[in-house]
Amino acid sequence: MNEKFDVIVIGAGAAGMMCASVAGQRGRRVLLIDHYHKLGEKIRISGGGRCNFTNIHTRPENFLSQNPHFCRSALARYTPQDFIKLVESHRIKYHEKTLGQLFCEESATDIIQMLKTECDRAHVQWKMPCAVSTVMRENDVFSVKTDIGNFVASSLVIATGGLAVPKIGASPFGYKIAEQFDLKIIPPRPALVPLSFDPQTLERFGDLSGLSLDAEVSCNGGRFREAILLTHRGISGPAILQISSYWQDGDLKNPIHINLIPAANQATRLHEQRASKAQFNNVLSDILPKRFAQQWSEVHALVKPNNQFTDRAYAESISALETWAVKPSGTLGYNKAEVTLGGVDTHKLSSKTMEATTVKGLYFIGEVVDVTGHLGGFNFQWAWASGVAAGEVA
Repeated sequence: MNEKFDVIVIGAGAAGMMCASVAGQRGRRVLLIDHYHKLGEKIRISGGGRCNFTNIHTRPENFLSQNPHFCRSALARYTPQDFIKLVESHRIKYHEKTLGQLFCEESATDIIQMLKTECDRAHVQWKMPCAVSTVMRENDVFSVKTDIGNFVASSLVIATGGLAVPKIGASPFGYKIAEQFDLKIIPPRPALVPLSFDPQTLERFGDLSGLSLDAEVSCNGGRFREAILLTHRGISGPAILQISSYWQDGDLKNPIHINLIPAANQATRLHEQRASKAQFNNVLSDILPKRFAQQWSEVHALVKPNNQFTDRAYAESISALETWAVKPSGTLGYNKAEVTLGGVDTHKLSSKTMEATTVKGLYFIGEVVDVTGHLGGFNFQWAWASGVAAGEVA
């Protein structure tokens, strides 16, 4: 027996629940399927357990894609203010942390419960854990075969996410469905992920694990001014997570450039000490953490009085701080990545509805699509916006 629905949504994460609730509130009979046994687990672990659920400064420029204008329509029609209204209607307390990032005051589970409540109000039916074995389409109807039954619907929404954090259920299922229906996949790779040092750099700075610095990082057109964090394997922190989406593994021609003295007065302070008898490493310790300043100075043979430098050598020592070129040996992989870059090619999707232009009734939303946000709540806003876009028409 095939149980009939109007809409089947595969993937009960942020985008999937949002889409299911919107479709159900239109009077559609909706089935929401997920293979994992815990609901919204990626929401739960996000933002240190408090879920950075949106960013009030969301703009299309905060997203990466092979089709950079694709996200504009959905983001314009469902804004951060729209999601904030939903949050407030459920009396969830929240606060702005930095740079427009909004977090739950108490727990990320508040967002999960809100989405679950919205789905229940829309009479969405749930099947989880429920593993999908095959998806077929015949006469404009999708047939979904699972380990607990077979279901059919005229609309099928794929909201299965990317490959990040496989320990909580991430899988390539959505990409396989796209390929089954002849949709191109932009090769996925880890994004918003820590980077590993090459052996030489790790030997020089690996023992400074846990040390944080304010820096400006740049690579391939991306530029961010936030903290960087030295680790026992390489480098992390908000600025590095951001730039990891721009750096490509194996691209030795485009290293990551790090300005360790990004504030205008920092280079000035060093220049003012040009003629002093103070040692360079001690002057640098007034600007950067002492352990890093000492080690940097030793590595670059700068442990000597400033007045013993030539003018050129002193200028070069400051320039080296402003243009540290780091060539990572790789990323720390999907286990440490927050999101997946790449995914279903959006050139064959409607930017208004998320429907495949070549397969009527088939939709792709959220992280499975080739739209990846910067760090700071942007990826959740894409989940909400793309989920609503599909839910309004599926």
